[in-house]
Amino acid sequence: MSRLTAVLAVLAAGIFVSHAQAIQPGKTVSWDTSMGKVVFDGKNHADAEVKCLECHSKIFQMKKGSTKMKMADINSGKYCGKCHKKGGRAFEPKGNCEMCHRK
Repeated sequence: MSRLTAVLAVLAAGIFVSHAQAIQPGKTVSWDTSMGKVVFDGKNHADAEVKCLECHSKIFQMKKGSTKMKMADINSGKYCGKCHKKGGRAFEPKGNCEMCHRK
């Protein structure tokens, strides 16, 4: 019986870890801004080895529409700006508008 329990525990952990490590390919979230539509592509972040739990729910809540951010917030190191900043883990937003904003 303990062998079956161990196997089930390993399978359950594998399923949880695979979901916690990356957003499913093809899943996107988008919203309109004055600079154009912003599209967050989970695949880009998963490919960069960013795990969902790094941002959710430390930086962003899981409820859609619960975060109201502005570029000033991002430029000051909040929200996406935790990683997207000069010398940060990801590209700096300043001068790279087209990386996120689509006209």
